[in-house]
Amino acid sequence: MHNDMTQDIGSVLLSESQLQEMVAQLGRRISEDYRGKNLLMVSILKGSVVFMSDLMRHITIPCRIDFMSVSSYGSGVKTSGIVKIVKDLDIPLGGYDLLVVEDILDSGMTLQYILELLQARGPASIKLCTLLDKPERRKVDIKADYVGCQVPDEFVVGYGLDYDEKYRNLPYVGILKPEVYSK
Repeated sequence: MHNDMTQDIGSVLLSESQLQEMVAQLGRRISEDYRGKNLLMVSILKGSVVFMSDLMRHITIPCRIDFMSVSSYGSGVKTSGIVKIVKDLDIPLGGYDLLVVEDILDSGMTLQYILELLQARGPASIKLCTLLDKPERRKVDIKADYVGCQVPDEFVVGYGLDYDEKYRNLPYVGILKPEVYSK
C-alpha cells in the first residue's frame, strides 16, 4: 500500500486559507484590469489546473478559458527548454487579451518559449499570471504580471504541483522532504 502523502512533506509553506486569500486577491486585480477587454485565460497543464479552477471563480467579468499542454524533452528535475506541444489551444487568438496562467515560474525557459509562440499568433495583448514565483531559479529574463507570492528555492508540491506526478491533490503547498526526491 502507498503511504499517506503527508509523511513526505517537511513543512507547509502555504496553507489552504492562505492560498484562497491569495487567489481571491489575484482574481480581484485581474477582474479590474481586464474590465471591458476580451479576456482569454490559458492554463498550462497539468500543474496550473487547480489554481486555474479556483482563480476563474474569483473573476467577475466575462472570460473564456482554454488549455495547453507542453512537455519538455529529457527527464529529471531540470528543464531542458526544448518543448513539445502535446495539446494546443482550440481557438485562434486574434482579438483576445491573453492571460497565461501558470502554477510556478522557475527557470522560465519553457514559459518563454510558450509566450513567444502565442505572441506570434497575434493576440491583442498577452500577460502572465503565476501562483508562485521562484526568482532564484530564473535562467531567462521573464517576469510575471501577476504573482501570488515568491517562494524559496525548495522543492514545493501540492495545489497542482507535483513530484513524479504525485502530490498534486494536496490542498496546500508543502516543501517535500529531500530524502523523497534524492533517492
